[in-house]
Amino acid sequence: MRIAYSLGSLLSVDEILKCSKILSKYSPDSIWIPETWGMEGTSMLTAVSQIVKNSKIGSSIINIYSRTPSLIAMGAATLDTLSNGRLILGLGTSSEPIVQEWHGLEFSQPIQRMREYVEIIRLIISGNKANYYGKLFHIKNFTLLIKPPRKKIPIYLAAINQKMVELTWDIADGVIFYLRPISELQDTIQKMQSKRKIDVTSQFITCISENEEQAIERAKKTLAFYVSVGKIYREFLAKNGFAKEIHDIYDEYKKSGLRTNYKLVSNNLLDSLTICGTPEDCKKKLGKFVKTGVSLPIIQFNPIGEVTKSFKLLVSTLSGSKN
Repeated sequence: MRIAYSLGSLLSVDEILKCSKILSKYSPDSIWIPETWGMEGTSMLTAVSQIVKNSKIGSSIINIYSRTPSLIAMGAATLDTLSNGRLILGLGTSSEPIVQEWHGLEFSQPIQRMREYVEIIRLIISGNKANYYGKLFHIKNFTLLIKPPRKKIPIYLAAINQKMVELTWDIADGVIFYLRPISELQDTIQKMQSKRKIDVTSQFITCISENEEQAIERAKKTLAFYVSVGKIYREFLAKNGFAKEIHDIYDEYKKSGLRTNYKLVSNNLLDSLTICGTPEDCKKKLGKFVKTGVSLPIIQFNPIGEVTKSFKLLVSTLSGSKN
């Protein structure tokens, strides 16, 4: 079974590097680095690529508002060169609050913007002179000064709502799912894969501990955080069978913040979205998600206690013996 790991938002730069050294002793399919409002993604991917020499490296995700398509193409070409052709370029739209409030940009036309970004990036990476005239972008005579090891770098799109899912299956090499209830995940994969086969990845909040209660509490806190701050996740989950739970969690968040609202995460919601519990529990839960049609589960590391010890337990549980 292919398996990947996501290192990022909850970790410091030093912790990511230490976790990468641990992963270098195993053979995961890929290592993914998120970019939210902490570490800059391409810098971390570069550092990780120099520690882990065999696995692919993936951006999960670079948003398509804070960089121009030409700059993302330059970064991708650079990363692919430094990693000897191991990059997976994960793109997404991020969210309206992040784009507008933190980057000071207008969050508009995400579907059209994503389509044009992918077309422009592929054109530039191919090595051809880029002359592009779209609805949003006009680019004239752009040519890379460097020659990346590949003329095509795989592009995966983060997709939540149906229009982005459909665009992903139209133009991308793979999809990155997150926080989709297991039954909905299976239905969507079956429907979309019948149209065209692409690589289906899904990132899962994962908390493993010999102490089951600690693992469950950690997973509930992480899930409650995303429900509390992520409007798009609240709306999607509410439409897919969890309206009451989502309302209760968010309502409590508005009253008292994140201190106690995780207690309102139901076992049903937790089991439908996350991998948590003892090592044996987590192996079984991972297997359930793989059966939905996910070809590459991406394990989002959520440390419990000391980071290195927690990560070693996670990797040894899900990746087995070392090389």
